[in-house]
Amino acid sequence: MASISRKNFLTGAAALGTAALVSRPARAGQRYVIKFGIDLAADHPSTLHAMAAAKTIKAATGGDVIVEVFPSSQLGNDTHMLSEIRSGAIQMMAIGDNILATLVPAAAIDNIGFAFKDSQTAWSALDGSVGALVRADIEAAGLHPMSRIWDEGFRQTTSKDKPINSPADLAGFKIRVPPSPISLSLFRDLGAAPTVINIAELYTALQTGVVDGQENPLSNIQTQKFYEVQKYCALTNHMWVGYWLVMNSDYWKSIPADYQKIIGDAFDTQALLQRKDSLALNNSLQAKLAGEGMVFNTPDLAPFRAKLVSSGFYSDWKAKFGPAFWSALEQYTGPLG
Repeated sequence: MASISRKNFLTGAAALGTAALVSRPARAGQRYVIKFGIDLAADHPSTLHAMAAAKTIKAATGGDVIVEVFPSSQLGNDTHMLSEIRSGAIQMMAIGDNILATLVPAAAIDNIGFAFKDSQTAWSALDGSVGALVRADIEAAGLHPMSRIWDEGFRQTTSKDKPINSPADLAGFKIRVPPSPISLSLFRDLGAAPTVINIAELYTALQTGVVDGQENPLSNIQTQKFYEVQKYCALTNHMWVGYWLVMNSDYWKSIPADYQKIIGDAFDTQALLQRKDSLALNNSLQAKLAGEGMVFNTPDLAPFRAKLVSSGFYSDWKAKFGPAFWSALEQYTGPLG
C-alpha cells in the first residue's frame, strides 16, 4: 500500500521543498518543534503525506520548523489528543471531522448520512462554502485548521456473523462507532445498538465480542487488520469522513507569518495528493480484502435512507446545524431528507 503514496510523497515534497528553499527567510536560531499526532497506521496515505509535508517544511525553513509525526495513536487516542492539543501539551493533530464534532458541532455537517454521491463532491463542498463555515467555527474553538481537509473516505459496515443487507439486519446489532454524536445518531436511527469505542481499542473489542461489528473506510479496515476479526463487509457508503489538520491556536500565532505560509502550503499541497491516494486505496481494496477472506455485499441503499427519513434523522440534524449550514450543504448534495 505504501507504494501508492510514495510517488506522490516524493514528487510533492521535492517540488514544494525546492521552491520554498529559494526564498527561505532568515531566522536568528529560533526553532519550532511541532508534535503531530494521528490515529492512523504508519503506512496509511494520511500518515505518509503528513511525513512528506514535514520533510518539505524542514527543508524550506532550514530546520527551523520541525514536524514530528506520531502515527498509530502513539500520543493517545483521538479524545485524549484533542484534549492535549487544546491544553498545548501537543501542537498539532489530524482528527476525523466526526470526532472533532464533540468540540465543534459544525464539523459533522459533511457526515450527514448518504449525503454525498462521491468523494469529489465532498471535497468540493469542504473546499467551498461548507468548509469556510466549518473553519470559522474551528477557529472560534481555539484551534487553527489547515485550509484543505484530508480524505478518509466513505465508511462501510462490517459484521462477524451475518451480512448486513437491510435496516432489519441492524435491529439490535452491536456496532462500534467512534466518539461522534452524529455516528451514534445515525446508527440508533437505523435501529442498531451503537457503542462508542476509540479505534485504538477496536480490534480487541471485535476479537472479544464486546461488539459484533464496526464501520470504517476500507483503508482503515485493511491497515487496522479488522478483516482478521470480521467476516462480512456491506458496501453501505453511509457516511463520508474527512480529517482536519488542526494546530493549537496560540502556538500557531507564535510562529512567524512567513513560516506559517510555508507550513500551510506544505500541508495543503499534500492534501490534494493524499485525497488521490486515499481514493485510489479505497477503490483497490475490495479484491485484496476478499483475498483475506472477507465476504462483500452491495445492499440497496434506498431502504436505509427511508429509515433515516422516517426516524427523523434528517429533520433533527437540519435543526441542529441551522439554515446557513444546511443550505450550504444542499448546494452540493441537493435536497436531503
